[in-house]
Amino acid sequence: MVPSPPAASARLLSLDVLRGFDMVWILGADAVMRKLGEATDAPPFTFLAGQFEHKAWAGLGFYDLIFPLFLFMVGVSLVFSLSRTLEQGGRPQAVRRILIRGAVLFLLGIFYNGGLMNPWPEVRLLGVLQRIALVYTASALLFCFFTPRALARTCVVLLAGYWALLSFVSLRPVVLDRTTLPAAMGLARLPTPAEAKVFYNAAADKRVTGGYSPGLNLANHFDFEHLPGRKHYVYWDPEGLLSTLPAIASCLIGVFAGLLLRQREVDDAARLRRLVVAGVVLLVLGWLWHLQFPVVKKIWTSSYVLVTGGYSLLLLAAFYYVVDVRRWRGAWCAPFVWIGMNPITLYLANNLLGSARAAQRLVGGSVQLSVSAAFSPAAGELLIELASVALLLVLAWFLHRRQIFLRV
Repeated sequence: MVPSPPAASARLLSLDVLRGFDMVWILGADAVMRKLGEATDAPPFTFLAGQFEHKAWAGLGFYDLIFPLFLFMVGVSLVFSLSRTLEQGGRPQAVRRILIRGAVLFLLGIFYNGGLMNPWPEVRLLGVLQRIALVYTASALLFCFFTPRALARTCVVLLAGYWALLSFVSLRPVVLDRTTLPAAMGLARLPTPAEAKVFYNAAADKRVTGGYSPGLNLANHFDFEHLPGRKHYVYWDPEGLLSTLPAIASCLIGVFAGLLLRQREVDDAARLRRLVVAGVVLLVLGWLWHLQFPVVKKIWTSSYVLVTGGYSLLLLAAFYYVVDVRRWRGAWCAPFVWIGMNPITLYLANNLLGSARAAQRLVGGSVQLSVSAAFSPAAGELLIELASVALLLVLAWFLHRRQIFLRV
């Protein structure tokens, strides 16, 4: 979550608006859509509500685009911020800035996940903010030292290499899945990681071909063997170690878009044309690759990188056309700008303060019960979610008005 610098934002307001559009779903608008689907039970709303649930495994819904879109925008932003740093302070200053930002963001991620509230090993070392920190650090360093052509080669190597690792490295025939593992171990409860480790080690002399199924793929097994601390899915983490490699490619696609937008000699029509063409090409390549290497967010497959990268490029093109080319900057833009220029502050505030709890104080109790009785139980819950988002928008407006920004 590296905010755009003021200069870049002035030239690319569309990037702030797109970032705000992306963040608003993380900050509670997703829950509004789900509750709206429950409250109305109308097919269009139930369809939209389904788009705000992560796919169980393979496939892609709108909600599966939120995180890679943010990484893509990190890549776009770092082109503007680091180019200026490299021009003014040189590479040593840029590297120092990158490492400090990455370390601070990584520590914020651990804090966001509970910090040291629980004793070791119940501390989660990896998560959303930590992945952003690692991906930003790697992508920014590559940007400082490599030419665009070398960056393109690096992107290809990351995607092809990850596919090769998952496709050809053999595994122990143990499915690290919370629903499958208990039966395999003859238990009526979920095995602890320590119990699973004993069972896993007992299969050391057996091997199966690598694959992409839940719990039986190299990314999951690598986390189980090498990632310390608490994992989100008990035995592996969706923001795990190995899957961070293709996530760097997601950010690098944003770097290429940023390099294009920064080229002063390219006019707006050419920029838009190249963004759209690149987006369509990535979508075609990604969905074709999906036939052999499925699109899976939870292990960040290479096909997932291409598909989400394609959609990200098309979204950037649309927002760039509307906001920066046609300059349609009415009142609709403002809330997205408030959020897009202060994503870290709002993300942390929502975690620490809990806007849903504050919403309960405002429209909970008898108010919620009255709405539920008049319409449906889900309508009362929808009211809470709407109030929660409204409170975050008020906070975003206040911070923007006071020019309070958390810069990392």
